[in-house]
Amino acid sequence: MKYLRTPDHFFKDLEDYPFEPHYLNLDNDLRMHYVDEGNGELVLLLHGEPSWSYLYRKMIPVLVKAGFRVIAPDLIGFGKSDKPREKSDYSYAGHLEWLNNFMVKLKLENINLFCQDWGGLLGLRLAAEYPEKFTRIIAANTFLPSGQNPPNEAFTKWREFALNVPEFPVSAVLNMATSTALSSNVLKAYDAPFPDETYKVGARIFPALVPLDPDDPESQNNIEAWKNLAQWEKPFLTLFSDSDPIMNGLEKIFQKKIPGAAGQAHTIIKGAGHFLQEDKGAEIAQHVAAFIKNTGIPAS
Repeated sequence: MKYLRTPDHFFKDLEDYPFEPHYLNLDNDLRMHYVDEGNGELVLLLHGEPSWSYLYRKMIPVLVKAGFRVIAPDLIGFGKSDKPREKSDYSYAGHLEWLNNFMVKLKLENINLFCQDWGGLLGLRLAAEYPEKFTRIIAANTFLPSGQNPPNEAFTKWREFALNVPEFPVSAVLNMATSTALSSNVLKAYDAPFPDETYKVGARIFPALVPLDPDDPESQNNIEAWKNLAQWEKPFLTLFSDSDPIMNGLEKIFQKKIPGAAGQAHTIIKGAGHFLQEDKGAEIAQHVAAFIKNTGIPAS
């Protein structure tokens, strides 16, 4: 597999991102970057498309101050992680394998998972398959599609745009999907991983990997994951925003289907778009910290 590695100088002096880089070589020799800050109970932050761990810069300090160890990886194809060059290098199953490999190599256990966008498509699948590794789940503007219902118009347009636009405008996508206007320095940081179009293959293909056809093998795998999540009695929290046209209302399905969601302090984050971590990161981190500290774990 041929891949690109964004030169370090593209990440120099990023605004509000002082975190020391950590790198892990996966079994296929791809290098995965992650932030690892603080000590205490583990919180794993999984990003989506087309962001990277920079999205969590407002949450990480709050969680560290609250007494947690925070790990925020860059998915393969994003951020400071390596970026395979061909569309065929990317698949739903491949991303799951990369992320699971990352978790195994770091020996991550007793995980409090926070997942947004594709972070949920990956994190929820892994939690369903390896529930013994996860302690709590916080789902934010994400879902686990199984091809049983057609996507809404907003997602269909986004999928076609990502695949076909001549120049994929990463920072503009982030800016359009937040409720607050991003500064030039923040826009620069979101563009930093992608010096040119050849680096954006993973970002472009991600929406097309969402299983929308019931005959897609990953649709069937997600149906099985839902069956496992329907038995999830450990604490499960939804933190969705009030201004996300793609994910709006999907939190109710989690709340209905997952036993561990009963009685939790589910919250709609006001004044936030799809990338709610960007709009209300510190507030969300406070909700996460309170949820972890206020919920016990059922005896197995």
